[in-house]
Amino acid sequence: MNPAQRGVAVVMAMSVVALAAIATTAMMVTQSTWSRESELAVDHAQAQVLIQAGVDWARAVLSDDRRLNNVDHLKEPWALRLPPMPVDNGELAGYIDDQQGAFNLNNLARGGKISVVQLERFRRLLAILGLPATLAYSLADWIDADNEPQPNAGAEDEYYLSLQPPYLAANRPLTDVAELALVRGFNDQVRARLRPFVSALPANTAINVNTASAEVLSAVIEGLDLDAARALAAQRERAYFRDYADFTSRLPRGIEIAGNDLVVTSRYFVARVHVTIGGAQARGAALLARSDTGWPVIVWRKYQ
Repeated sequence: MNPAQRGVAVVMAMSVVALAAIATTAMMVTQSTWSRESELAVDHAQAQVLIQAGVDWARAVLSDDRRLNNVDHLKEPWALRLPPMPVDNGELAGYIDDQQGAFNLNNLARGGKISVVQLERFRRLLAILGLPATLAYSLADWIDADNEPQPNAGAEDEYYLSLQPPYLAANRPLTDVAELALVRGFNDQVRARLRPFVSALPANTAINVNTASAEVLSAVIEGLDLDAARALAAQRERAYFRDYADFTSRLPRGIEIAGNDLVVTSRYFVARVHVTIGGAQARGAALLARSDTGWPVIVWRKYQ
């Protein structure tokens, strides 16, 4: 073999070795990536199981609470946030929120027709939060059963069909507060401001005066200004309202309540759970409907 041929042979041999090294490295990287993805998949599956366990914990707590008493307030065990608890290779944390301490947006319509009383209450809540009153009318149109827009910045099919992409007004109750993103005027800033004070429940509900914020109390009780509502909430910290009569006895002089939609007990709660397992994280939320017997029913659940 002449020198030129030997040179070509050496170059080819070096090329083969280089290709083999590249292939080996690629296989090792692929195997490592696959192993890591497989490990994350297992961690995520375990996290999802723990999310469900956390929701079941909330159901058990709420069931026990109803068995012991018929008054719900913020000093009870269900209202305490569960601190991060160690689990195998991770931790679990969660808490329960009373949804009847918030203004139920679906109260705006009853039997598909707008409730004038509830519409006015929602307008008061919007004013307290520094939001435009016109939002009440666009939401009422979204929920009510007809296709006739409210005269004050309402919005029905004609408005939504003009958008890109076009869609129709729901003309039914909200399934979740997140649906507000579809309603005229409810941009990101509005929803962020409103979110702590509202809920979307599958039935018309009363306000629990033991868990409602001062803003919600002021909105639903005509004539009760925000300062007076804050004073009521402060009293509640020292001694919760035992029943409706106890609550009304502590109202400022001259405030009278019409109707029977203020209570001291709740049926609807949201359980929120956060789990970390290894390199995986999972979050879950479930709307729970409590009855007088048995564990609360899961109305909906969302896992991430």
